[in-house]
Amino acid sequence: MWKTLRQIQRIGIATEPPPSPDDALRVREELQAGIREVMGRALCIRHIDAGSCNGCELEIHALHNPIYNLEGLGIRFVASPRHADLLLVTGPVSAHMEVALRRVYDATPDPKLVVALGDCGCTGGVFGESYACRGRVSNIIPVDVAVPGCPPAPNSILTAILTAITASKRAP
Repeated sequence: MWKTLRQIQRIGIATEPPPSPDDALRVREELQAGIREVMGRALCIRHIDAGSCNGCELEIHALHNPIYNLEGLGIRFVASPRHADLLLVTGPVSAHMEVALRRVYDATPDPKLVVALGDCGCTGGVFGESYACRGRVSNIIPVDVAVPGCPPAPNSILTAILTAITASKRAP
């Protein structure tokens, strides 16, 4: 142990320079400012699983951890589409979910925003269109923002929410 302490005293503490700031972390501040500016209150999201493999859901759940802290940004998930400002749809739309997705969309008050998550939600993914699958979300309801990735990273999801809010602010 004395040998190690003498070596530390002789050489000093050799450390790497601190990392440069990550621009991805700035998304949080922009998102919080955008939500307050546009909504004036908390952003309420209704999540709809239209037939996904749950990969996107795991990334959505990661948004609740202390790193992303969705609740701290003023974003919360609601159980009823009547309370929602934004619909977050994951997976390709299965034939059984087509009517339910349309009903949720119709029940959401205007102005409504729709974000399609994952490759399946954007393009239909490996499932495509068939007798059992209607394909991408935009085949059923209008989509404002599509987030590719299998599954998309939590930062990509936050950026998509920010993009949807910013686009709604510009719309008349």
